[in-house]
Amino acid sequence: MKKRILLVEDEISIQKVIQLNLELEDYEVVSTDNGTKALNLARSQYFDLIVLDVMLPEVNGLEICEQVRLSNKEIAIIIVSAKDSQEDRIQGLKNGADDYLVKPFNLEELLLRIEKLLSRKDKKERTTSNIFTFGSNSINFSSYEAKGNGIDFFLTKKEAQLLQLLIERKNEAVSREQILKTVWGYDVYPATRTIDNFLLSFRKYFEKDPKNPRFFKSVRGVGYKFSNK
Repeated sequence: MKKRILLVEDEISIQKVIQLNLELEDYEVVSTDNGTKALNLARSQYFDLIVLDVMLPEVNGLEICEQVRLSNKEIAIIIVSAKDSQEDRIQGLKNGADDYLVKPFNLEELLLRIEKLLSRKDKKERTTSNIFTFGSNSINFSSYEAKGNGIDFFLTKKEAQLLQLLIERKNEAVSREQILKTVWGYDVYPATRTIDNFLLSFRKYFEKDPKNPRFFKSVRGVGYKFSNK
């Protein structure tokens, strides 16, 4: 079965060249030049890898990367961008990209990086699970099964997404605004009190003493962070 690649690039001339060469390498390619369309495609179809520009209409590539990674840890993501500072690269990787290639780039190098990412993805899928443990607790992000304080239960999809975001940003303060954008998206904004209620539930599920949390901590004036120290 052909590997499926989502190509997100708003410079049509570059998009066409990359797509042609990917297809010559026997990949199945779906292309778009719009950030919102890219998010919808990533949510509604299966892809093995995303080639992702940063500067895009409506939703930028870093935001796309973060939202996709929250619900899909397996997909490979390579950012291709003209933004070439060290801070840009670090931010791209922090948002969930596996690789970062600066424009202008050598097309052969892009193809080699894609091949290596897909090979690494195949190997990882054969050897790893989606289970995360902390303290005496565990979460299976594939099945939404969890164990906390010796009790087995199921998480809702939103609970699993919020937990995954906090865990991936371990020891970092994540703002309520960032949580709303990443977990709830750009069209629906629930009250920030909703997030507070989710964190209260997490403490009830996973903390031995919910009033003195070890894992799920409040950061005054910002939001919340997950700590596993």
